[in-house]
Formats: sequence, C-alpha cells, structure tokens
Amino acid sequence: MSTGVPTRAAPSTGQHADGPRLLADIGGTNARFALEAGPGDIGAIHVYPCADYPGVAEVIRQYLRDAKIERVNHAAIAIANPVDGDEVRMTNHDWTFSIEATRRALGFDTLLVVNDFTALAMAVPGLTEAQRVQVGGGERRQHSVIGLLGPGTGLGVSGLIPADDRWIALGSEGGHASFAPQDEREDLVMQYARKKWPHVSFERVCAGPGIELIYRALAGRENKRPAASLDTAGVVKRAQDGEALALETVDCFCGILGNFAGNIAVTLGALGGIYIGGGVVPRLGELFGRSPFRARFEEKGRFTSYLANVPTYVITAEYPAFLGVSAILAEQLSNRPGGASSAVFERIRQMRNALTPAERRVADLALDHPRSIINDPIVDIARKADVSQPTVIRFCRSLGCQGLSDFKLKLATGLTGTIPVSHSQVHLGDTATDFGAKVLDNTVSAILQLREHLNFEHVETALDLLAGARRIEFYGLGNSNIVAQDAHYKFFRFGIPTIAYGDPYMQAASAALLGKGDVVVAVSKAGRAQELLRAVDVALQTGAKVIAITSSNTPLAKRATVALETDHIEIRESQLSMISRILHLLMIDILAVGVAIRRASPEANVNGALSRVRRHADEDTTAVLDWLSHGASSTLEE
Repeated sequence: MSTGVPTRAAPSTGQHADGPRLLADIGGTNARFALEAGPGDIGAIHVYPCADYPGVAEVIRQYLRDAKIERVNHAAIAIANPVDGDEVRMTNHDWTFSIEATRRALGFDTLLVVNDFTALAMAVPGLTEAQRVQVGGGERRQHSVIGLLGPGTGLGVSGLIPADDRWIALGSEGGHASFAPQDEREDLVMQYARKKWPHVSFERVCAGPGIELIYRALAGRENKRPAASLDTAGVVKRAQDGEALALETVDCFCGILGNFAGNIAVTLGALGGIYIGGGVVPRLGELFGRSPFRARFEEKGRFTSYLANVPTYVITAEYPAFLGVSAILAEQLSNRPGGASSAVFERIRQMRNALTPAERRVADLALDHPRSIINDPIVDIARKADVSQPTVIRFCRSLGCQGLSDFKLKLATGLTGTIPVSHSQVHLGDTATDFGAKVLDNTVSAILQLREHLNFEHVETALDLLAGARRIEFYGLGNSNIVAQDAHYKFFRFGIPTIAYGDPYMQAASAALLGKGDVVVAVSKAGRAQELLRAVDVALQTGAKVIAITSSNTPLAKRATVALETDHIEIRESQLSMISRILHLLMIDILAVGVAIRRASPEANVNGALSRVRRHADEDTTAVLDWLSHGASSTLEE
C-alpha cells in the first residue's frame, strides 16, 4: 500500500474536536495502545501480550476498559502484517480479523489498519535528534528517499519517497528476500537454517529469533549443545556478560543486518539515510555500535563510496509507530485538497458559526457521528440532533446540497472508512449482521467506484447513438436479460422502436435485419458468451452500432462501437453476481436520463447535456444509496 502525510508537521494545540483517537501498534508478541487527546498529545500507553487474547477486538475492549474511556470515534492500527483488503491474517500470530466487522463490533466511525512499517516510516520525517542515533559516517541529503528496516519478531522493511510537500510510504515485505551468505561463517548459518526451512529469508537470520538461530548454528560448529531453553534474550545477555560465542553471534547478526541494510540503500537509492527501528537493535546497546554493521553496510564493491555517503540511524524514540499511525490517521481525516476526506467536512466547519442554533446541532452530529447521518432515516437524525425534520433539510440545503440524500452521498464519499476501498469477503459462519452489512457495503462501494471511474466521454458517444437511433435493440442472456427488459420499458416511452431479446437465436435473427441508424445495447457481466458475441458481430456487419455494458477488456467491450465499463469485485467462489445487475441498471438509467434530456432539449450543447447527465447520474446513485441504507435486501444474480 502507499500512504502520504505532509512533511510539514506540527501539531496545533488543543484537543481533537471529535474526541480522543485510539492508536495501536500490534506486533507478533505484544499489542501496544495509546490515546491521542489532541495533535501530538499521546498518552495512556498500555502494552498487552497478544497470546493472552483471542483476537484484536478483545484486546481493544480490554484497553478501553483499562483507559476508562467509553467512546472512541476514530482509531488506527499499525500491524506487523501486510494489509491487502478487508481481511487481515497475521503472519507471526494466529489472529485473523475483518477490519469492517471489527469496526462495527467496536462502534468506531473510522478504523484504519496499516502495515506497522508503513506507520513507522511515516514517523521518520518527524523524529528529532534526540529520537535517533547515527551509526557511522555519511550525511543525509534533504528531500531524498529514506529507507527503513527493523528486526523485531519479524523483519520489517519500508521506504519513504518525497513528493512535493508530502512523503509517500512504500509498503514492503522485503524481509522475505532470500538470504545470501557473504563468508564461511554465514555459509554455516545458511546450512543450519536450511535444515529447518526450504527457503531461508533474511527475516530468518536477522530478525530477533535469528540471534538464537545463529548462536545454535555456531555452537554446532564447536560441537556444543546450547540449553534447550536458551532464547534470543538469553544470548544477548550472555554477550553483554562477555561470553565469546554470544559475542560472535551478535557480530554475525549485525554483519548480516548491515549487508541487508546496504541492499535496501542501493535498491531504493536511499540518500536520505537508512533508519533502523524494531525492538532488537536498541537492546543491543554498545554491542551494536562496536559491531561490523556499518562496515558491512558499506561493503558493496564498486558502490562502497556511494554507501559511505549514506548515513545510518538507530531510532531511539519510544513507541515511534504511534507517531506514524497518528500522522496517517490525521491525513485520512483531514480536509486538505487531494486528501481522503471530502470538502463537505470543511464546508460544515466553515459554515457552523453562521448556522442557526438548531442547524448547528445537525452540523455537530454530522462532524462527530457521520455514520448516523449516512445510515439513519431523517426521523432518527432529527431525534438525535434534537431538531425538527425540516431543520435537517434546511441544514442540507444551506451546504448547497439538493436534499438529505444528496448530502448523505457527499458525506459518504468523504468519510474515511465508510465505503470500503476493497471487497469484504462473505464467509461461512458470518452472522446475518455481518454478511448483510458486507453485501450492502460492497454494493455501495461498487456504485461509488463506478461514479468515480465511469468514462463520461463514452457515455456522451453512447447518448449520441441512442438519441439519433432509428431502432434500439437490447440484448442480454440469463439474468442480464432482466436488465435488457428494464431498458426496453424505459426507452420505448421515447417513441423510438425498441425491443429486448433474451434468446440467443432471436438475437442473431433480429441482428441480421438491422442496418445503418440502428443500435444494439448488449449487456453482459463477463462479456464472453459466444452466442451474444455472434449476434453482436452480425449487427456490426449490417452497419448497426453496438453499445456494450460490460466489464473492461472483455471480448464484448473490444468488439463494441462504444463500451460502458462497469468493473467491480464479485464473490467468485459462490458464482453469485450480487452487484453487477445494480450497476447495469444504473447504467441504463444514466442512458435513459441522457436520451430524455437530448430529445427534450435538442438545442442544448454537448457539454451542457453531459453535465446534466452527470448530475442525474449522481441523483440516481444517491437514490440507490438511500435505498440500500434503509435495509433493502440484495437480489442475487447469475
């Protein structure tokens, strides 16, 4: 994943208007939590062993009880795991959880989950000199790429790329790159590790557990048998006490880490420096400074002089991931141009003092509990804000919205975490609450993504074809025929000869009778049915035009005169298309509105007509969102 926060830090004084924010740093061993009362005001830190709790939700509830806080609106978790989608399966622990289900279970408005090293990377630009120690020489170059790695339970890797006034953090699993021994001693370590695993990554040998592995490998060289209970902490303690084998182990570990850090530096071009976080290196103390880490970092043959100019730092700040995850959450909740939040939040804040006292209560409800506005009917919104229903409508219109539905859509678009960016998978065993919310969330997400990515130039071309068509035929197979029939009912009212066919033989026979001026609208989710493709080919050969409503890059899209692409994610294992028909029906509505406008206002210019189509598309989308938010059940499709 890739996340950006401003390079200009610096928190203002005061408390967050939406209450304290929960920050978490969850590793394979411990889960650390804190509350951020205001920008930079982080406290109430507690640490819990992961093994003592069955899951993330349970340990968060325990923390909230211990911190004696009843309500948190926004939370962010840095986790020692790749984060790709709604479901998180921890690599170094047995927790598995759905981000969205966890958010609902805990009652948060926002739950942001990011890779822990992405969070740590975002903390680096804000570190003070007192929060880092330089190891060796080199001088960092301003506004240059920064590398980050850290041995803990695993080996995290990340990087920061400067972009204008922002930093872009790279999510990475570089610790799983293949370990490459550089001398005979490391060959011995590799041979020992290969007896345990078919693939030996750098994480195996230069994360925390790698110290114990190296110790046992070197002990085997001398036919020694370390105590079965010996662990990494025990090896480090022996090294600090001066035991020769333990000292050699730490030297070997630090040398491997230096080699790996050098690899990261040349791979990223990290002239801004390499930073080392994690829990292992700071505990080595002076042993690390005396180790061959820096020498091995620079030892890159022809690139030795290049790396000699790259500084290396050990991060000494306590709980630095909190700083990073706080910055990421703040950016997600901010209203800066191009940020993740919608300008509607900024508009509410700017206008709040000019509103009537009653409207101000609605504004405060929208700022503090935006999900209540999005999910609740107007009667509940009015009750929660202690105002009348007409006051709610007046508030929406004072913001320039056409009504409550329009305001809900704009609020949902800007609210972090409201609309899942990725698909929430339905699983066997999900409760009705869980799978029902997932189905609705996935549908809403698909609608909003369609609105953002629909090619309106293609819509314009399709409208030109339809508005001037001599005859329109709608083709769809299986459940796509339902969409075709719906389109027929809408378009025949325009006085244009129309028909819908769901039978492939009728499609082919009718297509052969078409000619110039005729239009076929072919609807298909997969766009691969050979019968439909043959009918489309026949229509094109007669001189008719073809509009395809389908997914991108399908055979149907490639054949069509113009393709209106409706990409989305489906639950492929179940072979159910719960979303595609809604998107296809919306596309038919957009076309129907556009044709109605063209036929009613033939003198309207193209840009004006297209603008109105966009507006009506938003209205249709808003209506569907409103429908979904009031408990509509999803219809299953083929």
